[in-house]
Amino acid sequence: MTRQTPTRQRGVAAVEFAVVAVVFFMLFFGIVDIIRALYICNILQEVTRRATALAVNSDFSDATAMLNVRTHAVFRTTRGALLFADPITDDYVKIDYLHIPATSDPVPIGTGMPASPRQNRINCTSNPNAANCIQLVRVRICLPGSASGVCDPVSYQTLTSFVPFSFGLPTATTIARAETLGMPPGVPVPTGGS
Repeated sequence: MTRQTPTRQRGVAAVEFAVVAVVFFMLFFGIVDIIRALYICNILQEVTRRATALAVNSDFSDATAMLNVRTHAVFRTTRGALLFADPITDDYVKIDYLHIPATSDPVPIGTGMPASPRQNRINCTSNPNAANCIQLVRVRICLPGSASGVCDPVSYQTLTSFVPFSFGLPTATTIARAETLGMPPGVPVPTGGS
């Protein structure tokens, strides 16, 4: 005796599969996005560490050298995005040079940047607390085009539109003492103000 499926039962399996598949894929892509977000939060701190380690020994007056610092910081040899961390590119790596006034916390050097690493050495030798003496290098991950001294946070972008969550990535920051700033070893520093 054969059993016949009632007409109302046809297609129920397809509908059940569709409902379960949507829930499964939302859960799957949600987990992937959470893992990716954690990866990005961790890797951004490493990007700032790499950029700082390079910037404290790179010539701040050489635009090509500074571009190389930002490019190598995002684990690349050419300009582009950080792997698995779209939209972060070398443009998001913001390098600030700080001086330490005698009576306050470190402050970014504004328009009085020294013309060269040699001039910075002269400035710091004559007055270590001068507004044109680079003593610290700070690297942060900020939106490109942020105003001077301001670091607008970067928003996380999900891989797919299945997962509707968004948040600001933490502003990763690393500060280190300025070292050579690209000044070659053995170059004498005059004691005068030239």
